[in-house]
Amino acid sequence: MTTTQLATSTLTALVDGVRTAIGKHADWHDTAGLVAGELRRHLPGPDEIMTAEERLGSADGYRSRTLYVEPDGSFSIIALVWRPGQVTRIHDHVTWCVFGVIQGVEHEDLYDSDLRLIGRSDNHVGEVSGFAPPGDIHRVHNTSDSTAISIHIYGTDVTRIGSSVRRYYD
Repeated sequence: MTTTQLATSTLTALVDGVRTAIGKHADWHDTAGLVAGELRRHLPGPDEIMTAEERLGSADGYRSRTLYVEPDGSFSIIALVWRPGQVTRIHDHVTWCVFGVIQGVEHEDLYDSDLRLIGRSDNHVGEVSGFAPPGDIHRVHNTSDSTAISIHIYGTDVTRIGSSVRRYYD
């Protein structure tokens, strides 16, 4: 992962909004909802946060790019690039998570604690979702024939802990 300084007003506004949302000191589920609202208001375009080369992704698997980490470690903003067919393993998270699609379509499968499929959704450009443990077991898959890009905001410094994933299930 590489880190970049935020240069666009959209991302600066997003960071300020996330700080405000977190500053309400709500529980994780409510915080995810508050942060999702900020991401909806300040969802950047792909060309605002990544170079043309970065937006291509990698044939080796989905790629992440760290866009911002709050100095106190309370949140981080990551861009993920998914080429067609790329998929995560089934997993859950160490903290709340919010994501918004800025290019393409991301398919998400949701699971209960017994790993029974309980929901499916195709998330299109502009759609934002958030969740918090427990109840955050899912898998993300680019089922389309074009590259997808999403912004993920996690309630921790993922560059320090290495990943937002708490455990894998498959």
